[in-house]
Amino acid sequence: MTMLAEARSRTETLQAEMSDRGIRHALFTSESAIAYLAGFWGYLGIEFGRPTMLLVPADAPPCVITPLMESEMVAEMTWVEDIRTWEDSGERSWVRALLDLLPPQRTEALWVERNEIPAIVRNALDAEYPGIVQNDIGRVLGAMRMIKSDLEIDVMRQAGKIAGAMMHAAHHSLKEGAYEYESALAVIDAGTRAAAGFLTDKGWERFVSPMIHNLQILQSGRDASMVHRRASVKAYARFDPVYFCFCNMAQFQQYKLGFDRMFHIGNVTDEAARVQEAAIAAQQAAIAEIRPGIRAEEVAAAANAVYAERGYETGYRTGRSIGVSYLEAPELKAGDRTVLQPGMTFAVDGGISIDGQTAGRIGDSIVVTETGCAYLTEYPRHLLVTEH
Repeated sequence: MTMLAEARSRTETLQAEMSDRGIRHALFTSESAIAYLAGFWGYLGIEFGRPTMLLVPADAPPCVITPLMESEMVAEMTWVEDIRTWEDSGERSWVRALLDLLPPQRTEALWVERNEIPAIVRNALDAEYPGIVQNDIGRVLGAMRMIKSDLEIDVMRQAGKIAGAMMHAAHHSLKEGAYEYESALAVIDAGTRAAAGFLTDKGWERFVSPMIHNLQILQSGRDASMVHRRASVKAYARFDPVYFCFCNMAQFQQYKLGFDRMFHIGNVTDEAARVQEAAIAAQQAAIAEIRPGIRAEEVAAAANAVYAERGYETGYRTGRSIGVSYLEAPELKAGDRTVLQPGMTFAVDGGISIDGQTAGRIGDSIVVTETGCAYLTEYPRHLLVTEH
C-alpha cells in the first residue's frame, strides 16, 4: 500500500468512528493530522498567518482548505479531491472558505483539535459560534495513531538509518579545537545525503524534501547539563562531554524519531563516566521492560529504580510515543497506565543532569513487537570517548 492509499484508508476508518460516536464534522488544523489523513504537508503555514485545514465529514468526502498559492502542490500531493482555495486579500478569505463548509450556527458542538488549533482559527470559530462547545477530535485521532502500520514502521526504520548516518557524522566531527557549529553542519550534510538515498523524483515522492533541518541541539563542556541548548561557536576541549539530541531533526516523510548520544573528547573524568553509565543503565532497564501487556508507568519505574540505586534523581520522563508528531500518546512516565501493544513506537531516554558540571544522556527509538521490542535507531550504547 502506498502512503496516499494508507492515508485514505485512515480517513475512512476515522469517518466510521465518527459515525459511531455521532460526530458530524471534524476540523483538523495541525500539520501532523493533515499529513496523517490527507498525505500532504507544506513548509510555510500558520506562522505566516496562512492556515491550511482539513474538514472531515462523517458521511461525505473530506475537503482541504489551503492558500491559493499552495494549491497546485497540494493537489499533486493529496488523495483528497475537494480542494478549496483562499487568498490573502479580498473577499475570498480563509474564514469565508471555512464557514462555507461548517454546519449552521445552531449546531450542538464543533469538533476541533483543541490542543493544536491556531489562535486565529479558534477566534474565528468563537466569533461565528458563540457559546457552542468545541470538543476535542484530537483524542479520537490520537487513539488511532497509537498503533503504527507496517508501512509506517518501515518509514520509521528508514528514518532510523538516516539518524544513524547523522550520529556517525557527529561522532567523527569531534576533536579538540573543532567548533560546535561544525558538528551541526556535518550532521545536516550526512542526514540529507542519507535521506536522498531513500527518495526518487517521481510521483508523490518528488515533493518530499530530503533536507535535514532545524537547529542542532548540542551541549558541550560545563554546558552539557543545559538541556536543549543549541550549537554555538564554542570550541571543544579535551575531557569535554558533548551531547547530541536529534529529537527535532531525525525525521523522514513526516515521521519523527528520538535519538541522543553523549560523547567525551579524548578522555573522560571518573564523575562524568559514572553519570553517563548510570543514564545508559537506566535506559537499558526501561527497554528491557518493554513488551505487550505492560503499563507505560512500569517502564518508567524500571529506569527510576536504577537512578535511585545509583544515587541520582531525575525529573525526566523515560519516554514518549512518536510518529507524525514529536509527542504522541502515551508517555513512559509515572501515572500513565496505558497498556503497551505491538505496533506502538517510543523514544526511550536515559537522562541525568549535574548542573554546571556534566550530564548523562542517551536516547533511542523502538517499536513494540509481539514478544518485546526492536530498535529503530542504532549506535553503540556504551561510554563513548573520541580517539582524537
